Amino acid sequence: MNPKKTIRPEHKKQHAKNTIRSIKRHWQLYLIVALPLVYLIVFKYMPIIGSQIAFRDYNFKGGIWHSPFVGLKYFKMFFQSPQFWRLMGNTLGLSVYGIVLGVFPPIILAIALNYVRVRWFGKTVQMVTYMPYFISTVLIVGILSQMLSLTGPVNHLIENLGGQAIHFMGEPKLFKTLYVFSDVWQKTGYNAVIYISALAAVDQELHEAATVDGANIWQRIRYIDIPSIMPTAVILLIMSCGHILTIGYEKVLLLQNDLNMAASDIISTYVYRIGLSGMQYSYSTAIGIFQSVVSLILLLVVNKIADKVADTSLI
Repeated sequence: MNPKKTIRPEHKKQHAKNTIRSIKRHWQLYLIVALPLVYLIVFKYMPIIGSQIAFRDYNFKGGIWHSPFVGLKYFKMFFQSPQFWRLMGNTLGLSVYGIVLGVFPPIILAIALNYVRVRWFGKTVQMVTYMPYFISTVLIVGILSQMLSLTGPVNHLIENLGGQAIHFMGEPKLFKTLYVFSDVWQKTGYNAVIYISALAAVDQELHEAATVDGANIWQRIRYIDIPSIMPTAVILLIMSCGHILTIGYEKVLLLQNDLNMAASDIISTYVYRIGLSGMQYSYSTAIGIFQSVVSLILLLVVNKIADKVADTSLI
């Protein structure tokens, strides 16, 4: 065996001088890197210290460090609560439904725009489909409420066609569909931009060679475009699976009411309700840690499967 190489003190000093010299010479680049690094440390890593209240019976007098230690009490409380399976079912159902339904529309839109030959028409369609992404969640829910109310235009159309008005916002069976379809409508244009960028990187000589060989547009899409964007689609799918249990509560909470509570109550809204409204900070923190751990495990598992099946992964 070769003996371990020892670094001489003079080499360490020289390396340190080179590092300082590099920082002085390229300080602008280091500043650009430092800003997001500071953001991550302050808003992502430092709050981890406070997550220990999930293992403590937190109170304001004792604070984070001096509240009584209770171990896994609040984790067991959540697992044994009567709401556990309902919350898990609603959360998983909403997430999986959104992932499955949201995969194909941006791919189809990106491929369609890639073959549009009228430049102004393609730019217009891209802008129109991209704009909903910048509409606030509150406004999206407001539009849905007005369009789908009992006296809204959709129910007017149904009644004019001989049907009966449907209480869309109060029907539990329709909640997931309303949430997912509105989400797909809002984000399809934004996600399509990612695939358009991937298609722009495809070597045009492949298309020219395929055209010379007699391939039609459908064959070019099947054998050139789809394989080219597949790694991007797999990466986005992996990242989506990492958020299966961590759906944002904002839109769900705005769409939620007493009539659709059975289908709309998910883990995030439950945490919001017991954490901020009920002031059960230790309990809500324990649920949040559970979400994060499960999401991390799912991310690693899906990433491993994608690496084996599609030879594409995050790392």
